[in-house]
Order: sequence, then structure tokens, then C-alpha cells
Amino acid sequence: MGWLENLDFAIFHLINSRWSNPLFDLILPLFREKWFWAPLYLFILAFVWMQWGARRALWFAIVGALTVGAADFTSSAIIKKNVQRLRPCNDAEIRESVILRVSCGSGYSFTSSHAANHFAFAAFVGTGLRRRLPSLRRWLLLWAALVAYAQVYVGVHYPLDVLAGALLGALIGYAGAFVFLRRALHQ
Repeated sequence: MGWLENLDFAIFHLINSRWSNPLFDLILPLFREKWFWAPLYLFILAFVWMQWGARRALWFAIVGALTVGAADFTSSAIIKKNVQRLRPCNDAEIRESVILRVSCGSGYSFTSSHAANHFAFAAFVGTGLRRRLPSLRRWLLLWAALVAYAQVYVGVHYPLDVLAGALLGALIGYAGAFVFLRRALHQ
């Protein structure tokens, strides 16, 4: 496993320092902010409301919130507390070389809850709306990948943290969409 950790460190340093630029320094920290994406969430909810009406839109919002909540809980309360991997910005071995573009935080790093939450949202919404907007899932997954990339870029997660968070979130998001499509649309 040493080779995997070394690869993780090497990719982290590429993204965090070698591939940095002033435009990313300005934009990518915003990608981490939940309120920055509020217009997207409201637009999707309004679209669902217009397509299916208030009752199904409410179900969509409830199941979507439970899906993202499940991803967050699994990442934060179960995996992070058991793995206890330090964030790069808190790791004494490398923190001097980390370019920290946001506050570091005191929590653990593996898995990235930002990645898990955004991939859960992307998989849930993209799959839940696949018949109405077939290409939406592709764009939402790209969006979630950019949010995950931003976690590494700003110095608070390693690449494996966001990759594991993305996989976790996508699985939970697809499961949530399955529940929504099976139950909520047939009521």
C-alpha cells in the first residue's frame, strides 16, 4: 500500500501546487461553498415542480435530501471516524509544502464529504430526471468532479479521499434515485 500512498501524495502535489494558477485560486475555493450552488438547487427544484407538480416535487426534495444526508452521514460519521486519515494541511509530514487556499478544518480527510455529497446529488438528480433531461446526468457528474477536484486544489483532501467520496456518493445517489423512481413516481 506504500506505493498507493506515494502516488496519492504525488498527485496531490501536482494538483495543489504545480497545476495552480490565479484563475483557479479565485474560482475553485467558491466551488466548495454550499451557498454558491443554491441557484442550481433552486433551479432543479423549480424544474421538477413545473414538470411533476408540487406533490412529486416535494417527494423529490425529501428523497434527495435524505440521499445527500445518507452520503454525508456515511462519510463523516462512519468512515472518517474509523479511518482517521489526517488532512494534507494537518499532516506534519507534508503540511509545509501544502498551498492552503481555505481554512484547513480539524476533521479527518478520508472520505471527502464534499465529494460524497455532491456525487450523491448528481447521481440522484441525473438519474431521477434522466427521462426529462437525458444529458443532465453527464453534466452533473462533471460538476461534482469539479467540486471534488477543488477539494484537492485548495489543500484539504488527497485525491484518494475525493475518489472514495465520489464512489460512495454516486452509489448512494443511484440508490436514492432508484427509491424515488420506484416509490414516489408511482403514487
